[in-house]
Amino acid sequence: MPQPLALGVNTDAYQPLERDQRLTRQALEILLRFKHPLHIITKSSLVLRDLDLLVPLAEQRLVTVSLSLTTLDDELKRIMEPRAASPTARLRTLRTLNEAGVPVSVMCAPMIPMINDMELERMLEAAREAGARSAGYVLLRLPHEVAPLFEAWLGEHFPDRAAHVMSLVRQSRGGKDYDSRFGTRMRGEGHFAELIAQRFKLACKRFGYNRREDNYGLDCSRFAPPGQQLSLI
Repeated sequence: MPQPLALGVNTDAYQPLERDQRLTRQALEILLRFKHPLHIITKSSLVLRDLDLLVPLAEQRLVTVSLSLTTLDDELKRIMEPRAASPTARLRTLRTLNEAGVPVSVMCAPMIPMINDMELERMLEAAREAGARSAGYVLLRLPHEVAPLFEAWLGEHFPDRAAHVMSLVRQSRGGKDYDSRFGTRMRGEGHFAELIAQRFKLACKRFGYNRREDNYGLDCSRFAPPGQQLSLI
């Protein structure tokens, strides 16, 4: 029995090039044909192009889609993600998928101290109204060469608070720009990280997220492999 694939974790499966290349669509066609379950995470409304595949996958409990939401502020989105879909477009995508019967969730990520963390509750509320029933978040991660790039970006767009932002980041990462330890790299530690975690927990309870009856468990029993592997002898 297979385990669900995670599509879009390392890089978005619906980047602009996908409009022409259609590699993600081809993958979905194969997964639907052989009834292999998957989770999709994206920040692109291009996922709606593949509704004709996502709906039959959803009808067989073979797919969930999570939309990454960073802010509800169009100007901040322009600064943070200049080529990504607008907040309105992402919420509309959530609503359209939900109305078509595709299970949807929201991922508030990355949460950046003093930049967008104050929007956490509002983003969760807006996504819940659009149909999301489960939610998650990721505290800003700055592995390897990402850290100096982020600091340069901060200095350009938020020079008045850049030092404060980095101070909070390091307080949440054991005094470093990044802590790669499993179990802490997504959430961080320390007072600020604990505050975000508590706010997220309370907001989920308030808006009705992650309830047991809304479990998005996928059906791995339907997998129909294309045939037995040929002997190498």
